[in-house]
Amino acid sequence: MYIEHKISLVIPAYNEEKLILPTLEHVPDLIDRIYVIDDGSTDNTVQIVNECINNDKRIKLIQHEKNLGCGQGIITGYNASFADGYDIAVVVGGDYQMPLEQVTDLLDPIIDGQADYTKGCSFFDDSGSVRDMPKLRLVANMIISALTKMASGYYKIIDVVDGYTAINRRAIELVNWDKAWKGYGYPMDFLIRLNTLGLRVLDVPRRAIYLPGERQSQIKGMRYALKVSPMLLKGFFRRILYKYIVRDFHPLAFFYLMGLFLAPVGFIYGLVLVWRQLVGVGVTGPQAIMCALLLTTGIQFTLFAMLFDMQESK
Repeated sequence: MYIEHKISLVIPAYNEEKLILPTLEHVPDLIDRIYVIDDGSTDNTVQIVNECINNDKRIKLIQHEKNLGCGQGIITGYNASFADGYDIAVVVGGDYQMPLEQVTDLLDPIIDGQADYTKGCSFFDDSGSVRDMPKLRLVANMIISALTKMASGYYKIIDVVDGYTAINRRAIELVNWDKAWKGYGYPMDFLIRLNTLGLRVLDVPRRAIYLPGERQSQIKGMRYALKVSPMLLKGFFRRILYKYIVRDFHPLAFFYLMGLFLAPVGFIYGLVLVWRQLVGVGVTGPQAIMCALLLTTGIQFTLFAMLFDMQESK
């Protein structure tokens, strides 16, 4: 119990036999229930968790018969937390990468009514977390963050892939988790769904833990970015449709559509003109002007749409 709120902790775990024990050992007393979601582990994760249950009766093990993905593990924990009547559900990985002594920093904004969903962000930390972060992960994080900001509408959220989160009961109830992304990439999909419903999300500074030689980061550089990009694109159009056309009306939807149509058309037309010039056919003045108009108009429409989107999601 924390400030008259019942708190649950969701720990999705897949083959975490090395680090699940220190993760469970560092759970603070304010956590009322610990849901460990075993996602079809093939190592000794389940055995270790069962041994921990003997010493900590707050722990409840929920097992998936097969590996369904980290996102599904969290969704299973959310559903269990909601069914058991908990007010806030905190999520940490089973890899001891998230400092549980800072959990109140995520809980306080929700309890104070400032947010429905809080996310840890190690980029705020001055202790060297960013400098210590693997460079490949840092670059991939920047690319994915830029894509996610536009897809989700949360332009002020910095570390979009951070899995250290807290969510209130109302948000768990509102989101249709059956349609949510189940694998890695789930944090971005969750953000899109939260913004579509008009829920408040807040970044919270937190310290990162990187243990040398341990498998912790699930970000695999450009391959990861390419894998989640289709999901982000689909989520972007779904958010615009439901938030700005179906549930309400805002002209930014048409600004986005015009911008995302005219800019690519202008770019392709420009490539055609370059090819015509290279093969000696030549380019006329009106053709060059038309290309410039398509590009500039498309970019302006997109930028204005992003500006309106920022203001609506502020």
